[in-house]
Amino acid sequence: MTRILGGSDLAAAIRNDASVAAAALTEIGIRPKLAVVLATADESTAWYVRSIAGAARRTGIECDIVDFGPEATTEEIHAVLVELGHDPDVHGIILQTPLPDGTDLDLLREAINPGKDIDGTNPVSLGRLIAHLPAFAPATAQAVLALLDHHGIDLRGKTATVVGRSTVVGTPVAHLLVQRDATVTVCHRHTADLVAGTRSADIVVVAVGIPRLITAEHISDGAVVIDVGTTATDDGLLLGDVDADSVDGRAGALTPVPGGVGPVTTALLLNHTVDAASTQSAVRRAASLVGLQSSR
Repeated sequence: MTRILGGSDLAAAIRNDASVAAAALTEIGIRPKLAVVLATADESTAWYVRSIAGAARRTGIECDIVDFGPEATTEEIHAVLVELGHDPDVHGIILQTPLPDGTDLDLLREAINPGKDIDGTNPVSLGRLIAHLPAFAPATAQAVLALLDHHGIDLRGKTATVVGRSTVVGTPVAHLLVQRDATVTVCHRHTADLVAGTRSADIVVVAVGIPRLITAEHISDGAVVIDVGTTATDDGLLLGDVDADSVDGRAGALTPVPGGVGPVTTALLLNHTVDAASTQSAVRRAASLVGLQSSR
């Protein structure tokens, strides 16, 4: 029988830790603040952003939603990202996708202050992550590792296949797995034989946004399958990249959609915001002390 690797309990624990840390910062006059920038008419995206804002406020984190609407230009979004990066009262920044056609996503990601890049989308953040230097990992990628740890899945020496190579999920997940001593294969839409790429893996992580792409033929008996995909249907359902019915009984473990990676991702974004607020406060205090000493 396939074991279900739910994320709700882990997410609740992470949110609780963030709430305690946010309260401690608030007591010394620092209110953690998150800014979410979006520019779309997509209702499912708007719902997701509202859910982040609600979770933030329940955790003691102030959250501003900067909604440009679907007609926004690269220049408009870029200017606000730069402004937020310099605002000492803002500790975390999320640039929510999708963005309007024609906007320069790479340029906009580069505009996010790396110290406030709580979703790890700035290339500087990814580069530091790959180089094993301190940085905020993309929250969804980190959520995959957090779920594996939470459910006691040992990674050392295991073979893992990541299906998807985006810079916000697939690529960072692959590097995080390598850092934990797994041997990793990355597959993508140009992989000639996807079944061959996934069937021999102990762990399969799927993040491509193609509903029910992965079926029983893609996995070995007992494999651990992490489904990152969330595709909304017209009737409001969320479909994963894995056909859960097909792999039931063959997979040793499977994350559900919804209720698996998603809630952990949101909780980690809140935790990253609190961490960023704490770090930025410490930097400012240190700078202030240096200024006082130099003025004597």
